[in-house]
Amino acid sequence: MPRGHLILMLHAHLPFVRHPEHESFLEENWLFEAISETYLPLLRVMGRLERDEVPFKLTFSISPTLSSMLRDELLQQRYVLHLERQLELAEKELRRTRDDPQMYRVARLYNELYTQNHLDFTEKYGGNIISGLDYYYKRGRLELLTTAATHPFLPLYESYPQLLDAQVSLGVQSHHETFGKYPKGFWFPEAGYYPGFEEYLAKNGLQYFFAATHGVLFAYNKPPAGVYLPVSCPNGVSVFGRDIYSTNAVWSPEEGYPGDYTYREFFRDIGYDLPIDYIGPYIHDGNVRIPTGFKYHAVTGNTDYKLPYDPAEARRTVQKHADNFLYRQLRLVERLETFMDEPPVITSPFDAELFGHWWFEGPEWIEALARRIHESGEGIEMTTPSDYLKASTVDDTVQPAFSSWGTKGYAEVWLDGSNDWVYRHTHKAIERMTELTERFPDESGLKERALNQAAREVLLALQSDWPFIMRAGTTVSYAVRRVKEHVYNFTTIYESLRRGAISTEWLTRLERKNNIFPNLDYRIFSPSAGYRAGADVPLIRK
Repeated sequence: MPRGHLILMLHAHLPFVRHPEHESFLEENWLFEAISETYLPLLRVMGRLERDEVPFKLTFSISPTLSSMLRDELLQQRYVLHLERQLELAEKELRRTRDDPQMYRVARLYNELYTQNHLDFTEKYGGNIISGLDYYYKRGRLELLTTAATHPFLPLYESYPQLLDAQVSLGVQSHHETFGKYPKGFWFPEAGYYPGFEEYLAKNGLQYFFAATHGVLFAYNKPPAGVYLPVSCPNGVSVFGRDIYSTNAVWSPEEGYPGDYTYREFFRDIGYDLPIDYIGPYIHDGNVRIPTGFKYHAVTGNTDYKLPYDPAEARRTVQKHADNFLYRQLRLVERLETFMDEPPVITSPFDAELFGHWWFEGPEWIEALARRIHESGEGIEMTTPSDYLKASTVDDTVQPAFSSWGTKGYAEVWLDGSNDWVYRHTHKAIERMTELTERFPDESGLKERALNQAAREVLLALQSDWPFIMRAGTTVSYAVRRVKEHVYNFTTIYESLRRGAISTEWLTRLERKNNIFPNLDYRIFSPSAGYRAGADVPLIRK
C-alpha cells in the first residue's frame, strides 16, 4: 500500500473565440498558443512516459468551449496557418541569431518546437488533438472530467436553477459526444462553489468534484483529515479539497518554481523588441506589437536587464524542482501519518495553461516528477479521483462552504466595480430566455432555430472569462464587446419573436459564427422540463 496518493489535476479551459467573419483574429491566438505550448507538449510528455513504461496518472478537466474549438475545422485550419507563420519566423530567427551562440541555441529550440508541433498536429492527430487526449483516457492514464457548459462563475447565478441544471447537463452531454463516455467528475469554473450545488451534480450522474481549501476546512462538520482525504456531501457526492501546500510550491508568485531565475521569462518577447520592418509580418496588422512566442531571456530576477535563456540549465533546474516537490510531499506525508489511520490524498489542481504557456518548462516538470515518483519507490503514488474512489471508502460527511480559488477566496474577482454591470444584463437575458420557453414550448422550423440560437447567445454571454478580463485590465474592450454582443444578439431574437418577424439571413450568419452546441435544444431553459443527460426527454436533439 502506498504511503500517500497524489492527484495532479489540470483544468484546461479557454473562452469560445471564433470569428469566421475576419480573415484572422487576434484573440484566436489564445487557442493557438495553448495548443503549441501546452496541449501538444503535454501529449508528448504522456507519449514518452508510456513509451518508457512509467505508470503515470493525470486528471484533466476540459471545458466544452475548449473542446468545441479544438474540434472546429475552421480553427484547425487557422492553427495550421499559424504554425506555418511560426516556422517561417523560426527560419528567419535562425539566420538572425547565427552569429550569437546563446541566442542561436534558443532559436533552434523554437524551430524544433514548431516543426514537431506541425508534424504532430497535421499527421499524428489529423488536426484534432482531442483524439490524443482520448487515447490516454481510454488507456486509463488520463482521467477526463467536465465542467459547466460555458464556464460561468456559478454562485452568481444561484437564483436560476434551470440555468444551473442546463450548465451541468450540457457539460455532461458535450463530454459524452466528444469522448463517447459520461464523465464521473466535475470541475467548478474558477472552483466557484456554493452549498447545495452538488444536487445538480448528483442529478446528472456525477460522482465527485474539487473544492478550494477553505471550502472544505470551513465546512459544517469539519472533516478530521482536513483536505487530505476526500469527504462526502450529504447527498453522497464526493469532494476532493485543494492542498495549498503542494499547489503553492508550483504556482505561488513568491515561492513557486516558475519564478526561478533560470527559467524562461514569459514577458520578454521579440514581438516587442525587434524593429517593425522585421517583425511586422508576425504581429497584429503589421504594426500592433503582440507576443510572438519567441522569447530569448531568462527570468533573471526583478530587473529589466535579463540574462540570455539557457535551455540546458533550465532542464537541470526542472530535475531539481521535481526532486524538491517529491521531497516536500514525502515530508508532508510523514507528518500526516502521525495523525491519520490511512494514506493521505494530496490534491493539486492547476490551470493547464500554466504548464508550457506561462511556465515554459512546466510539461518537462510533470514528466520529471512522474519519473521520480516511479523511480523512488518511496510510497507516493499518482492516482485519479475515480481510481481512488474505487479502492477506498469516503467516511466523513460534511457540507462544504461557499468558496473559489480566486483572489481572497470568494467572488471578488468576478463581481466588483469593474464588471458588476454585466450581471443585470445576463440575469435579464436568462429570465427572458425562460419566458421564451414558456411562450414557445414546442416550436419547429425557423422559430426553433431562432430559439436555439437565442439559448446559445445567453450561454455564451455568461463566460467567467469576460468579467475576469475586465477586472484584470488586459483585453478589456474585447471582453466588454463580447458580453454586449451576445446580449444584443439574444435581445434581437427576443424582439423578433415578439414581432413575429425573423431575418433568416441574419440568423444564418449568427448560427455559422457562434456554432457551439450545434444540437442544442432551447428547452433546456424551461423551468419544468427537467432536461439532463440520461433523462427521458433528451438534452439535445440529434
